[in-house]
Amino acid sequence: MKFDSIYINRRHFLRGSFAALVASSFGFYGFDLMYPIRAYRVGLIGCGWYGKSDLFRLIQVTRVDVISICDVDQIQLQEAAQLIQQRQVSKKTPKMYVEYQKMLEENELDIVIIGTPDHWHALQAIAVMQSGAHVYLQKPISVDVVEGEAVLAAAKKYNRIVQVGLQRRNTPHLIEAKDQIIDAGLLGAISHVELCCYYHMRNLSNPPEQPIPAHLDYELWTGPAPLRPYDGIPHRGWWRAFMEYGNGIMGDMCVHMFDATRWMLDLKWPNSITSQGGIYVQKEAKSNITDTQTAVFAYDNLNCVWQHRTWGTPVDPNYPWAFKIYGEKGTLAGSPMQYDFLPHGNGKAVHKKCLYEREKYPEDLLEKDIELHAAPATRLHMLDFLSSIEEKRNPAASLLEGHISSASCIMANIAMDLGRPLKYNPKEKHIDGDHEATKLLERPYRAPWKHPYAEDFS
Repeated sequence: MKFDSIYINRRHFLRGSFAALVASSFGFYGFDLMYPIRAYRVGLIGCGWYGKSDLFRLIQVTRVDVISICDVDQIQLQEAAQLIQQRQVSKKTPKMYVEYQKMLEENELDIVIIGTPDHWHALQAIAVMQSGAHVYLQKPISVDVVEGEAVLAAAKKYNRIVQVGLQRRNTPHLIEAKDQIIDAGLLGAISHVELCCYYHMRNLSNPPEQPIPAHLDYELWTGPAPLRPYDGIPHRGWWRAFMEYGNGIMGDMCVHMFDATRWMLDLKWPNSITSQGGIYVQKEAKSNITDTQTAVFAYDNLNCVWQHRTWGTPVDPNYPWAFKIYGEKGTLAGSPMQYDFLPHGNGKAVHKKCLYEREKYPEDLLEKDIELHAAPATRLHMLDFLSSIEEKRNPAASLLEGHISSASCIMANIAMDLGRPLKYNPKEKHIDGDHEATKLLERPYRAPWKHPYAEDFS
């Protein structure tokens, strides 16, 4: 089966009139005509690397009018406005804002893309839904579990569609792997999953405290998070070195591979979560995220075991950030770059690389820092999002699925800190039999910001 037959006939989001539209007007991965339902009024909160990348993928697959953008860094904001003016068909320069609340108050938007650091995701997603817009929300959906429950409740109350930036669910070669390997039964009974990241991605620098530049509103950038002494531009990757703003490599990288595995195997909440780790090797840096960590997401007769190290060599150089699904009949290894099926005993091995679309989208080659291997998946993810809005249904990376994956990784860190397994009860929204752990599902907010709760939207 080729990618195109999966795309047109098997993918759940290509249904009804939208399926006919894609098949007749676009062809496979070639959107010569823009998605013609209507021109969406779009806003962007967070004009950094991935916020712009997500917006540019949306521009490639539909008619949009990027009306307004928001960032607390005036330089980043103005650079983004110039790039957007060049990329959108109308050649309009979007209105620029520092405060996202003001942007939402002054503009009627259909879609807002959120590409801010993790500690802002929940508050901004809720505000966007309250304004009446649908949300493309980067993962994780929240920085703590209680926030995630609040975002879910807000989406239900305001009846908004949210697509979470977990685009492995719409990655072409992984769609094929799920269809042709897992769903076809080539693995047989599946009993074990390994997830990993061995990238040396932990920042090892120790910059001194320094004056806050005039172009950056550092107070607003920090928002509800603890206010650290300013020691450099935070949004060029420096913020990921600190647990104050996120959940380390668990919340950044594990969430992708754990979510991909749950999608492929139709797994929901784990029965229990355990984790061990810490800063074992790279002790000289300011960074307070772990450099070594293992977590086990336990299901009936199946464990999903995560491991990351930001030092040393990968276990498998071909799969440094990946999942490996083990069945009685073979093994499936998958990553954003490729997949491999290795049968046990007789059978044919399968290797498939990721899809590139350099010829179809030559502008990708000129885009700074673009992940060319991920661009086709993000374009599909955006099409899925658009069709979900039109058809009033959940997208592939729905808010609930994003919450399960995000919250599970957050709880792995809590389990590591407490040194004991956690069993989350999603119905009661607590850790069974563990009051101390339940309290840690919510992080304290810095005044005057108020933590959201699901009860706020009942």
